[in-house]
Amino acid sequence: MRKGSIKNVRINSEVQKELSQIIAYEVKDPRINPFTSVMDVYVAPDLKTCKVYISVMGSDEEKENTMTGLNSARGMIRTLLAKRMNMRNTPEITFILDESIEKGIEMMKFIDEVNAPLHEKEKEEAEENGKETDEATE
Repeated sequence: MRKGSIKNVRINSEVQKELSQIIAYEVKDPRINPFTSVMDVYVAPDLKTCKVYISVMGSDEEKENTMTGLNSARGMIRTLLAKRMNMRNTPEITFILDESIEKGIEMMKFIDEVNAPLHEKEKEEAEENGKETDEATE
């Protein structure tokens, strides 16, 4: 099976869906933040390994605790995944913290800071144009 094949894409999405359900409803570790999302899953073409990208909304300490909890529950998660999915091999799971959402929010703040002077200049010009049109209509 090739890396970008339709079968591999389908397996990735099914594993992502099942892992989301397992983490949300089956794993009872108190260290795992309730705002934990499975962002993406990459199962190797030979079905031996699986990289799971996890996003956690919270502080750095909550992120660290969630990753520790997930890594300690890795065996149970793999067993539950094997029971739910009929696959020749159940992949070995590696959890990776995905901070792309936080980085995106940070970038949006930077963009807003850069654009703030432009927006203020546009408002001033609009107000000046509005006053000129009001004076012309009187």
